[in-house]
Amino acid sequence: MVKHIVLFKFKEGIGWTDPRAVAAEEALVALEHQVPEIKGFFTGRNYSERPIAYDFALIADMEDREAVKRYGVNEDHVAGVKLWAEIATWHIADVEY
Repeated sequence: MVKHIVLFKFKEGIGWTDPRAVAAEEALVALEHQVPEIKGFFTGRNYSERPIAYDFALIADMEDREAVKRYGVNEDHVAGVKLWAEIATWHIADVEY
């Protein structure tokens, strides 16, 4: 199994009051029902005010590395990436367990 972990940090001037942020969040939340490779799924907004904190997290479980590759090119995932690219940067870790 692979745990796909993504942490998003808004670009300067972006926050949860921005409709683009809400649309990007909704796009990622929908992936759980759009991408068959996803076996377990969690998303959430950060509440910490620490400057090193990220703003949003996505954690998805997938069967193996090939499933992660298919997820990466899934059209719904790609559409979500485009929305997030406008408003945030992110870091990814794919961990086998």
